[in-house]
Formats: sequence, C-alpha cells, structure tokens
Amino acid sequence: MVQNACIKAREVLDSRGNPTVEAELVLNSHTIRAIVASGASTGKYEALELRDKNKRYNGKGVLKAVKNVSRISNALKNIDFRQQKEIDEKILKLDSTKNKTNLGANAMLAASMVCLRAGALLKKKPLYKYIAEISGRKPLIPIPFCNVINGGKHADNKLKMQEFMIVPIGLKSFSEAAMIISETYHTLKSFVSKKYGTSGVGDEGGFAPKINNAFEALDLITESIEKSGYEKYVKIALDPAASEFYKNKKYIIEKKLTGMEMVDYYLNLVKKYPIISIEDPFDQDDFDSYAELTRKIGSKIQIVGDDLLVTNSERIRKAVDLELCNALLLKPNQIGTVTEAIDAANLAFKSGWDVMVSHRSGETEDTFIADLATGLGCGQIKLGAPCRGERTCKYNQLLRIEEQLSKKAYARWKNH
Repeated sequence: MVQNACIKAREVLDSRGNPTVEAELVLNSHTIRAIVASGASTGKYEALELRDKNKRYNGKGVLKAVKNVSRISNALKNIDFRQQKEIDEKILKLDSTKNKTNLGANAMLAASMVCLRAGALLKKKPLYKYIAEISGRKPLIPIPFCNVINGGKHADNKLKMQEFMIVPIGLKSFSEAAMIISETYHTLKSFVSKKYGTSGVGDEGGFAPKINNAFEALDLITESIEKSGYEKYVKIALDPAASEFYKNKKYIIEKKLTGMEMVDYYLNLVKKYPIISIEDPFDQDDFDSYAELTRKIGSKIQIVGDDLLVTNSERIRKAVDLELCNALLLKPNQIGTVTEAIDAANLAFKSGWDVMVSHRSGETEDTFIADLATGLGCGQIKLGAPCRGERTCKYNQLLRIEEQLSKKAYARWKNH
C-alpha cells in the first residue's frame, strides 16, 4: 500500500521547558504524532541533536530540525508505511553522515517514529505488537526502574551520582509493581521532608534533598523500603553518570578516586545495599575500569552501558569484544532512527546481554518507550518517578498494555 507521505513538524516543549521536535502525519483520517525526547546528561558519542544556536530559547530552538523533517517528507513520497526498514534507510541516505550532523537525530527520529505509528495503523495492530513483529521479538511487559532520588545534572544539590532507583522484582504484574513503587515513593517523601525539609524534585521526578553523598541517599532509600514493608520485593539500581564527574583522569565524588579505586567504591556499595544494577559507573572512555568491575561482579549484578554505548551497534560490538558490561541502555534519540535502535537491541540480545529501554531527562507526553520496551520484550524500562505527567503517562500506558496482554506477560528479573 503506497502512501503519499506528507509529514509536517513543529517546535514543541519538553518537560524542562526546552524546545523539541514533534512530527505529524494524517493517514486515513487519523492524525498521528510523535515527539522526540532530549537528554541533559549526554554522551559525547551520541548522534547530533540539532539546535539552532541563536537568540531564541537561549540557543536551544529546533526550527532547523523542523525544516529538515520537510526534507525527509519529500524523500519519502510514495512510500509504504509498512516498510519501516526501507523508510529508515531512505532517511539515513538523505543524511549521509556518521553522526547525523546533516539532518539532526531529533529530526530523523521524529519522522521515523511517526512513520512507525502509521505502519501500525495500516497493520491494524497496537504499536507494541507492530514493534514485536518487525523486531522478531515476543511482547513482554517490562519491570520498571523508578528514579526516586536525583543528583548530578538532574538536580540542584551536591550529590554527584545522578540517579538512585528502586526496582520491584519477584512480582506477578506491572500493576502491582506500580502500586509498590508509588507507596515506597511516598514513604521516601515523608523521610526526606522530616530529615531535610521540603524537597523539590529533579528533572526525572526523583527527590532532590540537600545531601552530599551516595551512602546518605542509599540509607534514605533503604529505610523507606523497610518502612513500606517491601524489603523482599524492592531492590536498588544506580546511574552514577560518571562521565559527568570525571576530570583529569580522576572521579571527583566524595573525594578524588582513580578508576580502580572507583571499582572498590562500587564493590563496597553493592556489599552494603541491595543493588542489582549499575549504569554508567565510569567515564565513557574508561574501558579498563568497566572491564574490571564487570569481571568482578558482572556475574552477580547488571552493569549497564549508556554513554559508553549510546545505542550504537559499532560501540556495542566493541564493548562485547572487550567484555566491558553486560547490558545496553536503549535510547532511540541517541542514534536517530527506530530501525537502528531495534538493530542495537537485537545485537545486544544476540551477545547474551540484557536491554533496558530508557526515558530522557527532557521527556514529553509521548508514550512511545512503553510500547518499545514491551514490543522488544526486553523486560526492563527506566521510567523516572511516579510523579509529573511526562513520566506517569508511561506507567499508565503500560497499565493499559497489561490489560491487553494479561498479567502473565509481565517480566521476571534475570539473576546475574
């Protein structure tokens, strides 16, 4: 079914009040939209997010990217929306650069996502089922990773580590997981308020109290889990985003540490607290430290590459060869098209890794990642706190999907 693709785009706002790209397509009297998320803590190997760099929005306008969606639309005339790989190949050919510097990954992904939704409409399938079909995977509702304390670039405090998350495991449904997350989050709120006074929330909805180190944050979270009565079911995950506090080959955390000293630092944390996953524990180029931590505890916990891998198949292959980690954080806007993101996920699966689909700090009301995580059957999704509409909309979409798939399709935690 050949269609005349007429994709238009506009500049809209993300959850931080910064501009981002929305693509829109009208098909068979249905209006289809897709909005691209944006990160604050970004890896230097990510595909280019095209910004205008003029006076508007303090240089963060995306009108150039919006204009480039029109170029993409022209290149996709008379396309079959059910052929996602062909669509994305045309988009990539139009850009013709390794890092998406011509069109911008934000323009490319907006067009790619809206075409994917058009394909799902023509196939008369929910988006997650269509993603499962084109990825060759079986739908599975993912375990949520919930950000409850923010630091680093996501908060206005002195906490160096960026994210402290709770992870409900060993449960029978996403709805039960969402309930436990909500209850624990509110218990933590009362502890934060009692110890530190009223606390605002960071970019991803986690609390941002004026605390200075990871131990203090982890003590708070552990106390909240115990008070909620969920010690059996709730574990902890970290995203230090260590590239952000790596200067002159030292990690500036509570004190200056070398890579090998940071390995010991994490080993101490894992020994003391119920930590099951650590994302970006080192700088994106500190391969030796990644390999050492993975060698020491990779059989016990998940070591996730984000800035290290940037959803890029080339970097994933390198990390596999060097045994740097054992899981991929999947962010479509790091690479530029849906097909490239799916290919990265499938490469990780083939390599025996786990995959976690992730939001960004600059999120939107688009629920795409909930369907992506389910359709890929990866079993994990990083959602942010059960707070702020751009985060809760993903929780709510997964609750809807659970009604369709039944609770039997909820993921089980893989022991490392």
